[in-house]
Amino acid sequence: MQHPVVRTHPVTGRRGLFVNVQFTTRIMGLSADESQELLHLLWCQADRAEFQCRFRWEPGSAAFWDNCAAQHYAVSDYAPQHRVVERVAIVGSTPV
Repeated sequence: MQHPVVRTHPVTGRRGLFVNVQFTTRIMGLSADESQELLHLLWCQADRAEFQCRFRWEPGSAAFWDNCAAQHYAVSDYAPQHRVVERVAIVGSTPV
């Protein structure tokens, strides 16, 4: 299934990149080498600390983020405690 790399946020109308190292495999319209080089550059941007937000969990904490505008990466840094996750998706328009 093909998905656009640039998507428009359904509420704000702002354009953003929608790339993920686990799911984005190719940028259509580019050669395989160009696509891989650009994707690698974009994936590396998500690893940069200045583009990240770390949440410090405390008892009773809750975290929310907009999946249309942010990536989520769960760091396994909570041992020996356990993590309880309730994933909620709000029904809305399909991002374009």
